[in-house]
Amino acid sequence: MAFTVTYAQRDGGGACLRLAGELDLSTAAQLNAAVDRLAADGHHELLVDLTELTFCDSVGIAALVRGDNHATAEGGWLRITGATGRVARVLQVTGLAELLRYEVDLPDPASPAAP
Repeated sequence: MAFTVTYAQRDGGGACLRLAGELDLSTAAQLNAAVDRLAADGHHELLVDLTELTFCDSVGIAALVRGDNHATAEGGWLRITGATGRVARVLQVTGLAELLRYEVDLPDPASPAAP
């Protein structure tokens, strides 16, 4: 399966990127380009759907961290959802599953704390 990155506007604002295929040395630049393009358009709250991602190596992990760092620097966030199988395991082992987890029941990390 070829790697693809598709974009959709989220109902609550921000952007959702859907990754499919293998995120590795040969494809990470596509993710970086998509994140950069969205940031240039003012999108700094990014949800990355990994449901159809079948593989992720260290370069893919670095691309996700880069995206998070870029979004955070602009006052936003990058969160992941939908990881399964080997991808979920890699994210768990690296600590990104916890750091970048997206939970619908939690407030957005960019929202100010309630008084």
